[in-house]
Amino acid sequence: MDRYAALFSRLSTSHEGAFVPFIMLGDPGPEESLEIIRTVIAAGADALELGVPFSDPVADGPTIQKSHLRALDNGATVAGSIALITQVRAEFPDIPIGLLIYGNVPFSQGLDNFYREFAAAGADSVLIPDVPVREGAPFVAAAQKAGIAPIFIAPAQALETTLAGVAKASEGYIYAISRDGVTGTEKESSTVGLRDVVANITRFGGAPVLLGFGISTPQHVANAIAAGARGAITGSAITKIIESHCAGNHPEPAHIGNMDELKRELYDFVSVMKSATILGE
Repeated sequence: MDRYAALFSRLSTSHEGAFVPFIMLGDPGPEESLEIIRTVIAAGADALELGVPFSDPVADGPTIQKSHLRALDNGATVAGSIALITQVRAEFPDIPIGLLIYGNVPFSQGLDNFYREFAAAGADSVLIPDVPVREGAPFVAAAQKAGIAPIFIAPAQALETTLAGVAKASEGYIYAISRDGVTGTEKESSTVGLRDVVANITRFGGAPVLLGFGISTPQHVANAIAAGARGAITGSAITKIIESHCAGNHPEPAHIGNMDELKRELYDFVSVMKSATILGE
C-alpha cells in the first residue's frame, strides 16, 4: 500500500481528516526550513506539501511569492531542494511527501530525468500548478514511469470535462480549491457552495479530495471535512507565521530571528488545525 493510501486508510479508521501543511523548501534557509518541517510533523501534520522555489510563481499570492524569494535570496536551487527532500524522507520514512513545482523545472531537466530524481529523493507526488490536466498526458506518463503520483488541481468552477480529466489523471489525492484566484489568506475559503465543490469532483470517482486555498483557521478545516473533503491543505497562514519571524527583506537574505519562538508558534498552530480534523464516531 502506498503512503497516501495507508494514510487515508488509517485516518478513516480513526475518524479523522488529514491536515497537510505547505512549507517552502529553503525558506528562509535550508537548515531553518528543515527545522520547520520537523516541527509541523511533531505537531501532527499527516502529510507534507513542499514547495520548490521558483522566480515566477503565478499560482501563488503575495505571501507565498515572498517565501519563494526568501529561499532564492539564500541560494536555493533544485539540487538543494532534492537534498532537503532526501533528508526529510530519511527522518520520516512513512509520511507522504507531495511537491509543488512550477513547469519550468521539469521542462528544463527533461520529464523522465525530473521525475526519476525526485522519486529517488523520496517524493510521493508532484503537483505542477501551471500545467492543466488537458496538457498533462506526458507528465502523467513520466510520473507513473518513475513511481510518482501526478496531482492535478480541480478548480472551484470547472467544466465537467476538466473535472473528469482531473479525477482520472490524479493519483494519491486530488487538490480541489475552495475558491477561485491564487493562494493566500487575503481571500478566505468560502463556506458558500463548499459541499458543491467537493461533490462536483467526487462524482467522477478518483483519489481522495483535499481542499486548499484560503484555509487558515480551524473552522475552515472543519468546514472542509464537513463538506466531504478527506482533508485540508494550509499554506499562506503557515508562511505568514514564518515571515513574521524573519529578519531581512528581499533582496537582502533573510534569517529567522528566534527559532525557538517560531517553532512554538508553528507547533501550536498546526496542533489546533489538526484537532479540527477529528470527526468523532
